[in-house]
Amino acid sequence: MSDNVTFNNWFAQGGSDYARYRPEYPAALGTYLANLATDRAKALDVGCGTGQLTGLLAEHFASVVGTDPSASQLASAEPHPAVRYVLSPAERLPDDFADFNLITVAQAAHWFDLDAFYREARRVSAPGGILALISYGVMRLDDELQQRFQTFYYDEIGPYWPAERQLVDDGYRTLMFPFTEIPTPAMSINLAWPLEGLLGYISTWSAVKKAQDAGKSMLLEAFSQDIRRLWGNTETLRQIVWPINMRVGAL
Repeated sequence: MSDNVTFNNWFAQGGSDYARYRPEYPAALGTYLANLATDRAKALDVGCGTGQLTGLLAEHFASVVGTDPSASQLASAEPHPAVRYVLSPAERLPDDFADFNLITVAQAAHWFDLDAFYREARRVSAPGGILALISYGVMRLDDELQQRFQTFYYDEIGPYWPAERQLVDDGYRTLMFPFTEIPTPAMSINLAWPLEGLLGYISTWSAVKKAQDAGKSMLLEAFSQDIRRLWGNTETLRQIVWPINMRVGAL
């Protein structure tokens, strides 16, 4: 993105490239989850989207299945020889699913009917199987950018988030989780992005689409102009951190 680019239409243009602008989970998360399992034969990633976590699991398990109710998300998933993608809702997994040593849900559990999903997780789990609900929280930017971003996130775009977003912001702490819980280590996603990466990521937010539909494009444009001035050279890489939150339990 060049310094003289016009930002007025950025949010209208960037939202279609969901997979490109989603932050990637660190390799350490895949290693941690694999170490929880008593066997590394089979893993299941439910609500896998474009397969960001699914691919990490495939580095540790002999066989991995990713499921999602969105055909378009699965169509954008990165192929992997150890991964099979299946179109399926979390609440009604295929009848032939069984004996998964690890079941994960990354950044999706807040959309589930949890009672129904937990029944399915118990049904398809191997004896001693592990369930991990994973989310990443609100990102933190460099100090000179953080205040403007917080105002945008909480005050300006905040009213356009669905109610379920609060579960993510709370790190899933208030989510029903009727399992013997396993303590988890502190982890984070740490990336260095140019300004295009930041705005591309924000453009994928459902709250941005809702604000656009409500005729609030000027709010988005004002933020993009402000953050561009604070950023400086748009190609400069700046550190962005997302805390990873987990609820992990034995099934």
